[in-house]
Amino acid sequence: MRFSSALTTGILVLGLLQAPAVVLAQKVKSAPFSYVPEQSDDRYNQRVLRKTLPLSTGGFVILAHKSATEYAVERYTTDLKRTWSTALPISAGQAVDAFAASGSQATVVIHQTSGAAQNLSALTFDLATGQKGPLKKLLDANARDRRLGVTFSPDGTKLVAWRYLTRDVQIRAINAAVYDEKLTKLKDRTYDFHDQGGFFSTTIHVGNDGTQYVTLVADEMKKLSVRRYLNTSPEIKVMSVAVGGTFGGKAVNVFDSRFMLQGNNTLYAAAICNERETGLYHSLKLVKFDFNGDGDLKFAPEVKFTPEYLADVNKASNTSAKRLEDIYLTDLLLTDEKQLVVVAEKKFEEGGDDSPGHTRELHLFGYNEYQAPTWHSIIAKDQVAPAAEGFSSIGYRAAVFGEDVQLVTWEKIKNKSDLYLRQVNAQTGVVQEPEALGLNVAADQNPSYVKDFTAWLDSKTLIGVSRPNKKSAALMLNKIVVK
Repeated sequence: MRFSSALTTGILVLGLLQAPAVVLAQKVKSAPFSYVPEQSDDRYNQRVLRKTLPLSTGGFVILAHKSATEYAVERYTTDLKRTWSTALPISAGQAVDAFAASGSQATVVIHQTSGAAQNLSALTFDLATGQKGPLKKLLDANARDRRLGVTFSPDGTKLVAWRYLTRDVQIRAINAAVYDEKLTKLKDRTYDFHDQGGFFSTTIHVGNDGTQYVTLVADEMKKLSVRRYLNTSPEIKVMSVAVGGTFGGKAVNVFDSRFMLQGNNTLYAAAICNERETGLYHSLKLVKFDFNGDGDLKFAPEVKFTPEYLADVNKASNTSAKRLEDIYLTDLLLTDEKQLVVVAEKKFEEGGDDSPGHTRELHLFGYNEYQAPTWHSIIAKDQVAPAAEGFSSIGYRAAVFGEDVQLVTWEKIKNKSDLYLRQVNAQTGVVQEPEALGLNVAADQNPSYVKDFTAWLDSKTLIGVSRPNKKSAALMLNKIVVK
């Protein structure tokens, strides 16, 4: 039985859970699927995380790697009928860096290195016909510079491409270009960081209206900051809050952070803070940046990583760890009622660069609509990936429906390798026992397709790719209905 803990006025209260509801899954349809494993120079940072995208108009669109020299963008109906497939040739020095869909089209961004130059270009695919638009260059830079970056708005209708300007390795500014979904440039922009001085990290987000939000972990990794840039005004609005500092005589700073931009221009930020000298995990901190109206910042009470929390982890995972280690933020999930679930995952390697990757327990932290922490739950799992794939083939997929968070993992439980579904109540933290979805997924050596293509069409319908057994060379595209 999994367990959940309730946080009430800062005190940890443990209790037994009610018996989980039974989930019955039935694979209702399958179709042949073609996919070739991908090779990446960076096996820790997968650039295209989701290759199956549900469409608001029905069905879904897939980015499939067909061969060493070709991808394909394909549209399917909800019954797995392929309505069109459009080839996307890839040459030496090219890689797919992003994949998104809006109401009318899918967009693929390609990174290319050639000689002393690098560039980002984009292609659009009409969702009705599959017709491919012309290749549009977005940005270029010197090949010796940091790799160019790109991000899409939540609804896929805007994108920002950027290049870093550095001095002595440190970022001093970012040059960016903002585009709409037809790849028409809306704005050239420079984000200046000369005032930052010391070490900091930065990420760019773009809203559905094209507004850019530049997030910073700054002030020697002690402060979370957001800068808003409008396309219609030179005004730059800044909101920031210190999450690190000196507590009890110990210097505490940000170890890991994650930002999530909503379609209504509200941005959430979570940070795991640790002690600078010892590396001991100190606390989880959550901030809400609301840029609507005059703007508002709300700093949630911290969740401390106490000895009691470590005891909870050891109980859930049946371990005897002396300290928390290798836990990284992976998701911020928001319900329609504005309850927020922060998800972190334990990721590590046992040895050097050629060692298999491991992901272990999931750490879930629930906040109510007022950003007050109300519960935490720990989900034990044990996943191993071949060294060549880093962490790309393991982990989980998550989606929110009503008050429920659904989590899908590929695991071997009681000697059965399958996709497993868990449901978490976002209000209470109650976690249902994992239920197999009935795909009997083979324990492959290159199984990243299992996670890459998993997606929800609705709260009861999932899409997933599997190979039924090692003796079968064929992959299957599956539609699974949860009863």
